[in-house]
Amino acid sequence: MRNINNTVSFLPHFAAGKITQGFGRGSKELGIPTANFPVEVVQNLPKEIDIGIYYGYASIDNGDVHKMVMSIGWNPYYHNKHKSMETHILHKYGRDLYGSLLKVCIIGYLRPEKNFDSLEALIAAIRKDIEDAEQLLESPENLKLKNHEFFQNSDNVISNDQNGHKTEMNGHKNGLCESETHHNGTHVKENN
Repeated sequence: MRNINNTVSFLPHFAAGKITQGFGRGSKELGIPTANFPVEVVQNLPKEIDIGIYYGYASIDNGDVHKMVMSIGWNPYYHNKHKSMETHILHKYGRDLYGSLLKVCIIGYLRPEKNFDSLEALIAAIRKDIEDAEQLLESPENLKLKNHEFFQNSDNVISNDQNGHKTEMNGHKNGLCESETHHNGTHVKENN
């Protein structure tokens, strides 16, 4: 695992993409539904953002912004073969979200990804992550990011390729993804 201070220095990080079908475990086995980003968004994460559990804000289809907890990694309890970004939004939508636009602002790091001896231990850890995130997201500094212009903009999506080059696209179609980072309080933009 990398130095966590290096990871945190690359936050906040903004990402957007269409919600894809995950493994179907969040709601069924855990009682904690998650919205999963497509592979392209996961691949566009800066390499400095290490695997682990994070907190921040999220919105669906440019709607209201809610608190969230996100797992970035391989979920060792389930022996995943592919890295994923699984977002648990602290709001009940009461509808299927597949194909909806998910926007997130990853603000902070909670803990490293780890394996658990039982499903009950995993659920208890997730519940603790949610509790910690709820409290941390109430700070005035974090609340400012809830109203960030990223959540208000519905016209353009900026996609990063793996070399950090940005391409501006209009609309949210074809599973487009957006990714940008504010580094040490400075907005990092790389243009072609």
